[in-house]
Amino acid sequence: MAVTVKECLELQLLEVEMLLSMFPKRGEINLDKDAVPSVQRYLKNSGGALPPQLEYCIALDVGEAKVKVELHVHLPHMYPQVAPQLFARSDALHRQQQLQLNTRLTSHISSLSSGDLCICETVQWVKDNSLPYLENSKISSERASKEVRVKEFLHRTWIYSHHIYRQELRKKIFDSAKKLNLTGFCLTGKPGVICVEGLRENCEEFWRVIRYPNWKHISCKHVDNIETEGNIDDIRLFHGFEDLQFQAHGDYGLRNDYHMDLGQFLDFLKQHQSGHIFQILFGVEGKLSDK
Repeated sequence: MAVTVKECLELQLLEVEMLLSMFPKRGEINLDKDAVPSVQRYLKNSGGALPPQLEYCIALDVGEAKVKVELHVHLPHMYPQVAPQLFARSDALHRQQQLQLNTRLTSHISSLSSGDLCICETVQWVKDNSLPYLENSKISSERASKEVRVKEFLHRTWIYSHHIYRQELRKKIFDSAKKLNLTGFCLTGKPGVICVEGLRENCEEFWRVIRYPNWKHISCKHVDNIETEGNIDDIRLFHGFEDLQFQAHGDYGLRNDYHMDLGQFLDFLKQHQSGHIFQILFGVEGKLSDK
């Protein structure tokens, strides 16, 4: 018999309850306060729209030094019938070691049987398998302090969408950018444009998260990869993640079908040394808005 979404969501709530009992201290599990109630409301009236997918972060203490490793969890509605999306990160890990750890984590998840809850088991897996990377990271840091500064790369990704309106989607965009230490902006309205800059793996993770499971009319238009021997923060074009809302034209009715003033957007791009991106995004040369 085919498993229903309702059955999957009931199992997800059961697993969240188990995790909360395993991690009862404040700050150990970061879960939006309305996440569980939204699922519960849907289960009481399953004829309505599906609730937002469950997302939470578990802070783990690894090794005798109790180094913090965060396990970020994103659950599709049909989990555990389909695999969860998991990502481990730690300030104590260099990006290459973090990439290696997550490659192994993905391989581990893919080896598990579908239909079984696996987050509790994965928590123990992360604890058991993060320590070698943390120890190697410490050794690498000690060596690096004695060597010449290595080259770093800033990744900048430009994303175009037909439109960006929904509050739930905008929340995911801003939360993901903050979580992954990305700067840039989100232009709300029609069209919608997102720019994120930071470490390559963080930009790629952002792109993977926001387009999942099936955001139509979205594309990655351009990627910059900039090399520096200094700190990548010194070459960022943006110093935070901005919410852009310019003058709009069109119907302000229920459809929210309004067009952004692209002249103002071009002004903004030029102020951030990115005027050339306008033609890449829209296929035409931009004209400055009237002053």
